[in-house]
Amino acid sequence: MALDHYVSQVHLKNFYAPELGERMYAIRKAGLKSYQCDAYSQCRIDDGSTNPYLQEPRIIEEFLKDVEPRYNAALEKLRFGQLDPASIFAIAGFAAYVESCSPAGTRIHSLPIRKTLDMAAELLEKGGHLPPPPCLGGESLTELLNSGRVQFNVDPKYPQSIGIQTVIERLSVWGNARWDILINEGQDSPFFTSDYPVAIESGERPGLVNRIVPLAPDLAIRIWPDLRERGNVDLEFRNLRIRRVNVGKQQIIAINTAIVQAAETTVYYSSDRPWIPRFVEKYADFHIEPKTTKVPYGDGYMSISTMAAGRKSGEAVAPSRR
Repeated sequence: MALDHYVSQVHLKNFYAPELGERMYAIRKAGLKSYQCDAYSQCRIDDGSTNPYLQEPRIIEEFLKDVEPRYNAALEKLRFGQLDPASIFAIAGFAAYVESCSPAGTRIHSLPIRKTLDMAAELLEKGGHLPPPPCLGGESLTELLNSGRVQFNVDPKYPQSIGIQTVIERLSVWGNARWDILINEGQDSPFFTSDYPVAIESGERPGLVNRIVPLAPDLAIRIWPDLRERGNVDLEFRNLRIRRVNVGKQQIIAINTAIVQAAETTVYYSSDRPWIPRFVEKYADFHIEPKTTKVPYGDGYMSISTMAAGRKSGEAVAPSRR
């Protein structure tokens, strides 16, 4: 049985604390327990990369061979704005892999599938194609699904399989986008990372969402996807546009806020500052929550999936369509 890291060790090692040697600081969002750790012990699952729905169950490991060995060299090229296709592939590929294969990614992408099943069941019931549901208070299956008393269970490996099959298309879209190279020279406020280092923020217009990907304590990128790139695969990344942004204190706060909100369970950081536990506590109840809207369309429905950083109790903040 393989022990697979859903956030690459090469990424986490960039957040090692100089005073700790080969270790970093960590804090759990639930309970706010702080501890020190190495990259090997974090963000790993037995057979996490193995997917039984695929003809080649561990094909994503072949993909990672073109990502992880190039990661550190890609960061240095990014710092100096001297990117080549291999470096773009490594950076965009890292983010695409996390969104496809991490527990947070599979959770986020499971809900739209479940909502699609709900809508299919409703249409089948309306058409008389389903038998009456078991006696649970005289309600229809649609009413039971809407109330939450009955639910479809989605195997997390299924959305993961879709993510793996589309990972090249996703990295192509992100690699042919507009990138802000976010340079953080604030010694007291380094960038964090997490067990889901693909934070989100609202884009320039409704229907778009940007990704913020921390890469090192002093370096992150903001990806502004161009939806016109969907359906295309260009691994020469001819449409990538980059600009360097030296971020100030308020921008650093906003970026770290998004990183903490996106973290599924754990935040990692390279510098032990007294304000960090209080900062994490402020956003500990947030995570990325999928939202799906059912829209009448012809004789059926169309679903529109969105993502938002929101409190786990369900209070959504800054929703954005994917």
